[in-house]
Order: sequence, then structure tokens, then C-alpha cells
Amino acid sequence: MKQMTGAQLREAYLKFFESKGHLRLTSASLIPENDPTLLMIGAGMAPFKAFFTGKMKPPRTRITTCQRCVRTGDIENVGRTARHQTYFEMLGNFSFGDYFKSDAIPWAWEFLTEVCELPKDKLWVSIYPKDDEAEAIWKSQPGFDSTHIVRMDDNFWEIGPGPCGPDSEIYIDLGEERGCGKPTCGVGCDCDRFLEIWNLVFTQFDRTESGEYNPLAHKNIDTGCGLERLASVLQNVKSNFETDLLYPIIEYASKNSGVEFGKDESKDISLKVIADHARSMTIMIMDGILPSNDGRGYVLRRILRRAIRHGRMLGIQQKFLEGAVDAVCRIYSGVPDFEALEQKREYIKKVIGLEEERFATTLAQGTEILNQHIDEIKSSNQKVLDGEIGFKLYDTFGFPWELTDEILHENGLELDKAGFDKAMNSQRDRARKARSANARVDVPDLRDRNLGEVVSNPQATTAKVLAIWMDGKLVDEIDDGKDAGIIIDQTPFYAEGGGQVGDEGSFTSEFGRVSISNAKKLPDGTIYHVAHIDEGILKVGDIVEIKIDRDKKMSSARNHTATHLLQAALRKVVGDQVHQAGSLVTPERLRFDFSNFEPVSTQQLADVEELVNNEILKGEDVEIEHMNINEAKKLGAMALFGEKYGERVRVVTVPGFSCELCGGSHVSNVGQIGRFKIVSETGIAAGVRRIEAITGRAALEDANHQREILEKVSTQLKSRVEDLPAQIDKILTEDREMKRQLKEVEAIREKADAQKLLMAAQEFETSSGEKIQFVAGKANVKSIDELRSFADLVCGNLTNGVVLLSAIFEDGKVALVSKADKNAVAKKIHAGKIVQAAAKSIGGNGGGRPDMAQAGGKDPEKLPQAFEAAVQTLREQIS
Repeated sequence: MKQMTGAQLREAYLKFFESKGHLRLTSASLIPENDPTLLMIGAGMAPFKAFFTGKMKPPRTRITTCQRCVRTGDIENVGRTARHQTYFEMLGNFSFGDYFKSDAIPWAWEFLTEVCELPKDKLWVSIYPKDDEAEAIWKSQPGFDSTHIVRMDDNFWEIGPGPCGPDSEIYIDLGEERGCGKPTCGVGCDCDRFLEIWNLVFTQFDRTESGEYNPLAHKNIDTGCGLERLASVLQNVKSNFETDLLYPIIEYASKNSGVEFGKDESKDISLKVIADHARSMTIMIMDGILPSNDGRGYVLRRILRRAIRHGRMLGIQQKFLEGAVDAVCRIYSGVPDFEALEQKREYIKKVIGLEEERFATTLAQGTEILNQHIDEIKSSNQKVLDGEIGFKLYDTFGFPWELTDEILHENGLELDKAGFDKAMNSQRDRARKARSANARVDVPDLRDRNLGEVVSNPQATTAKVLAIWMDGKLVDEIDDGKDAGIIIDQTPFYAEGGGQVGDEGSFTSEFGRVSISNAKKLPDGTIYHVAHIDEGILKVGDIVEIKIDRDKKMSSARNHTATHLLQAALRKVVGDQVHQAGSLVTPERLRFDFSNFEPVSTQQLADVEELVNNEILKGEDVEIEHMNINEAKKLGAMALFGEKYGERVRVVTVPGFSCELCGGSHVSNVGQIGRFKIVSETGIAAGVRRIEAITGRAALEDANHQREILEKVSTQLKSRVEDLPAQIDKILTEDREMKRQLKEVEAIREKADAQKLLMAAQEFETSSGEKIQFVAGKANVKSIDELRSFADLVCGNLTNGVVLLSAIFEDGKVALVSKADKNAVAKKIHAGKIVQAAAKSIGGNGGGRPDMAQAGGKDPEKLPQAFEAAVQTLREQIS
């Protein structure tokens, strides 16, 4: 077996596959590129998903990499086993429709046995039970023991529908002394004897939604070989933590804590956790991840704070993780994929140092409170910590809930996660409601602070933070998860005004990332930014890199210029009485309110839309000038009624078509608007109309959507698009005729049903000897309106009687309607009291007038009792 350092092994692997025609690529960042389905890269193949699915063409059909990866699904096992890590490197060789099993298997065997010189008799492989092809290839390898093949059902890689296939894993037998001693110990056992060092995935099928496995025309190879695992074998150590890829960090932590490695198992766990987590956090920050309470930043924060806690468990009370960064940098010194590590060393240490300082101030206090609650829970023979308490530890003391849960598990307890989530959601609701206050402009101290000159500069890409406020109070710094108002010394952001929303974008400082959702103006005209701190921390005095969402800014500009064209077109088509009464310009749409005392006709709207689009097609440059207001008025510039203007104004002109006073964002040429589409015209007040419209990409998407609808209808009706109006007219005519015929049939049926009920009418004699007819029964109708109509029909055929009809609808509910003709009413018969008595029998209630009443109930099985109750009430009324 050949001794190799981690760096030597990495290089040997990459050179070996370069010799087999592979293109060596540097490791991708841990932050996935254009893949929102992944939080972080967790496998060697992850950066190549688009190549495997065929969405993108690879630079070469054979590629080899050593990919840095982070997985935290089983973080609680780190330090407790020989192999679990949050950060690891995955050696891989990949084929995109090039070679397959007959090359991948021999090359893996060659590298392990000839380059690494692993003993052939110690190597085992597992295969999918049905993969006879892989078995035959393995058996043909020189020196391979054919009895060292194990068929395992889980040797098949798939994630739902799509490319999938069998895989083959390579294991090394580390000896009986590393095993569990059970007679059943073998490949696949949970003990450390048989160590998996390589996995070959043979992507050869395409799984359909129905579960069928169709052969792929172009088969792929995806392999993964854990660098740390193979290094542990070649360096003849018992765990990944004792390799030169991790042990120098353990040595640092051991020296810093005064705890010797290998003497106390529980302390060894903490040393290993610190080593793994220090390496993870260092690489994550190198790749651009900063601590936060969401997403990747939360993973980093959790890892970092977990390492701090384990440092305290070893007795380290002072800051120590910055020194661990130096140990990580030494491990990767000279490795091409990690050149940025040395370049960013001081920056990484600052980020970690700031986070360590923040958590150190609350860790002791939070731990003390948690321990008190643990004692109380145990003394009361309970097992669960209240979720509200867990949330307080998170919100006040910075304990990630997973850390609280881990400490509880160490004490045989657990966290009420549902209660924690409820408290978290309540806090988020409060934060949403208070968000507007977080960017309030009524900050008393702001008036007293000398901000100096704040410049609006469309070309600005960097700026200095002059002021930050939160909840109406100035602060010197703000950390992630918070909302704030921010002023910088120069800004390219357009501030909300003139009906246009402010720009969106971001600030990035050395230690923080900030989302800007809007820009507004203070009463004195100073622009401030409505901000949310996504990651890290932002301080007054920080220099920030500015990025504006250019797509949204351009969309707003399209909509704003289109608003000017719309007003001009309305005045030409509808009349000079049209004046702007308000507007809203967003990246998604435009809204224009204007004076007009009647709706704009369909034809007028079509003429306005055509006029605007014709102007767009001319491609005129938009002219923007600053001039004296009197000069602007002479030019005929339109002004917003009621708006106050200074002596100097900004005039936006589309030559020969539109001229307005405006301070908003605009396109440089009307052709950039693309397409203009009116989507609605409505009245919003007396004499005020509103038009909503879209432009650019939104208008294009709308046109595409309309086309898709037309094509779908065309297919359904089996008609060409241009013939659809005639085809629809034909269908509507047939529909009207069918409904007329059905109505006639329904009328005939109702008469027949009414006749059946009348034939079953009962007669009762009043005290004066007169006859009263009573008709009761079920009606085959679908609505209460139909039931009333049917009752009218039946009652109309009586000369001295009462009707009580029921119907059972689809939802299982019962309706009752009672009618009494005028002769019956004259004899003191009351339909409302009859239906009320009946309704009680079916679990309902109701009532009404003497001649007509209705009720509802929920127990249709008791309708016979309802009719009996009605008869009894009728008897009482005529007696």
C-alpha cells in the first residue's frame, strides 16, 4: 500500500484520469450556480446536473474533478463516528455519453491497485442484483477475487422520474480488529471493518412517470471517491480525523484547550467537532457564504456556534476559531483549487471573529438558562422543553434550535419543535407588521446628525454608509435578519416618487449582504433605502458595493415612458379634457388615472393602443432636459395638476408626440418599450377612469399566453384559429337550441311530476265542513329556486289547498317549501307554521308568510316524520 498525503492523493487521482482523456476542472463553489433546488453543493456530480440531463453541453465528454462538498443532514454524528463530516472532498470522473462500465470499472481497479497499491485481496465490491454486465467486468479484472462480489438491492441510484441506473460500490476490508465481531459481519455492515471508498453510478435508464425504465440512448458515468476516506486507508489511520486533512486542526484545538487527543472519548468528540466545523466554516466563507438566519448562512452559523460550544466544553473560554483558520490554510497551502483561501485568510478570520464575539456574549447566559430548565424538567419527570423557551434561547441568546435540541438529547430530553415553530411564525408576523416602521423617516436623532452631502449619482457603484436606523432609532450597526433604513453618501437608486416605485437591488460590504426593496426620500430630499440584512453585519462607515436590479429598473422605465405615450394618445383619441389624475409605475405594470366623464369605448381603446404602438415602432429617442419652468410651459409641457414644481424642472419629450414635466426613469429610445398592451379600463370615481397596461416582457408573455389559449381552443374544437369565431357562434347557437329543447322537456316532466303529486293529494275537513287539499312529496330539482317554482306549479292546480315539497341536494342537505293558495289562507292556514313544524323533524328550522314559506334541514332520512308533523300542524289549524 502506497503512503500518500491528502494533497498527493488528490493530485494522483486527477492526473490519472487526465491520462485517460479527461478534462480536469477546478472545484465549483459550494454555492450552486443557477440551481435553486440545492442549498449547497453536496456531491461531485451536482455542478454537472445540466450536463447529465442534456440541458447544457459539457466542454468535454470526459471530466474529472475534486469537488468540495457540504452536508449537514447527520451533523449530530460528527465526531462520534470515524467517517461523518460536514465538509468533505469528492474525487470524481464523469462521462457524458462517452465511455461506460467497460472502462469505468477497469479504471477504478487500476487506480486503486496500481496507483494506490491497495492489496487486491482486501477489495470487495457490491452490485445491483440484476447487473450481470457489471459482475462480468469485475470478474475479468486482473487479480480480482470473484468471491468478493456482493449483490445488494439498494445498489440502484434514482431520484424520482428521469435518468437513473445501477451502481457498484468498492470496499476495503480493514481487518477483523476493526469489525464488530458478529458472524454476519461483511460488506454493508455498520461497523468500521468494510469501508466504502468508491461508488460507480451507471446512468443507463430513463424512468417514466408510470414507473417504466427505458434504456437511455446516451449512457453516463458518475463516480465518487471520498478523498478523506481513501486518505485514511493510505495513511493507515483509524479515522478521517487522523489524516493530514484534519488532524492539524485537532492538534491546534488540543494545544489551545490543554486536552490531549485520545485520552478521553467525550473530549475527543469535541476535538473532532471543532476540527471538522473549523474546516467547513473556513471553506464556506472562502466561497462567499456569510452567517445569517436563513439558507446557507444559517448552516454556517449553526456550524460555527456548535464549534464554539464544543470549545467551551473543552474549557476554552477565549476566542479560538480564528487560529483554527490558520491551521486550515496550512493544510491546503499550495493546492490550486484553494488559492483563494490564502488570499481571503484575514477576511475569513474577521468574519469568524465577529460571529464568535457575538455568540460568546450570550452563550454562557443561554446555557445557564437552558440548564435550569433541564433540571426543572427532570425533577418534574417530564421529557419535553416548551417550544416558547426554545424560541427565547434562539431569539435572545442566538441558540440555533438544533443546538438546543442536541443539548436536550444529551440529557435524554427533547424540544417541542411544533411550539418552537409556532413562536417563530408569530415573531415573523410581528416583524412583517413592523416592517414599515423599521424604515420610518421620523428619526429624531437623524436631524441632529451631520450627514454631509448625499449625492444622487446614476453611475455610482460603491458608497459609504452614513446612517442606519431601525424602529425609529439610529444605530451604529445592524445584523442579519433585521430591517432598516440606510443612507449612503452617493446612490444610483431612483427614489419612489411621481407615481413610480423606487429601485430594488443590493449592498454588499466586507462582512454583510443587504437586500434593498425600495428607495424613498426624506422630507429634505435625501434618498434613503428600505433594507433587509440578509447575511452578516453592516456598520456605519462601511464601504458597500452597489447593485441595482437592472431588469426591474428597465421594466419600470418602459412602463413610465409608456405612461407618457398613453396620456398623449388618450388626449388625441378621447379629447383634450383628459388630464392625469394619478398614476402608478412598477416593473410589472402601469396604472394611469385620468379625468373623463364616460367610459372609453372599445374602439377608442383599440385606437389608443394602436397609436402608442405605432409611436414605439418609430424608435424616436427620448429627450430629457432641465430648464426654467416658464420655458417648459412655453414648450407645452404637461404638468400634473396640484403638483408643486420649483424654478428648475425636468422635461421628458418624445419628439412630435409627448412632452411632460417628470422626474422619473425613462427609456432612452421608445423602441425599447417593445410592445404596449391595455389590459383593463374601469371607473374608480365620478369623472375619473383608470387604464392598466403592460409593456416589454410582460406584454410579450401576455401575447404568448393568449396564443397558447387560442391554439388549445383550436385543437379542442378541431378548427383553424382564423375560423374560431364562426365555430364558436355555431356552438353557441346549438347550445341555445339545446337549452330551449331541454326547457320544454323539463316543463313536460314537471307537469307530469305535479300531476302524480296531485293524484296523491289528501283531503281534510275543516270545522265548518269544508274540504282542504294537502299535497306532500319529494321533488326532483337541483336548487331552491327550482323547488319554489315547482311548488308554484303544484299549488296553481289547487283551488283550496296546501303544498309541502322537499328536495335533497348534492351536499346532503334538505330543503322544504310550503305554499298555500288564497282560499286556504282565508281559512287561517299558515304555510310558515307548517314548514316550521316539518323542519324540526329533520334537524333544521325555517318559516315564512301564511301563503309561502321555506326551511332547511340536515337529516333526509326523517322526511316521513317531517310530513307527519306538517299534517298534524295542518289539522290543528283547521280544527
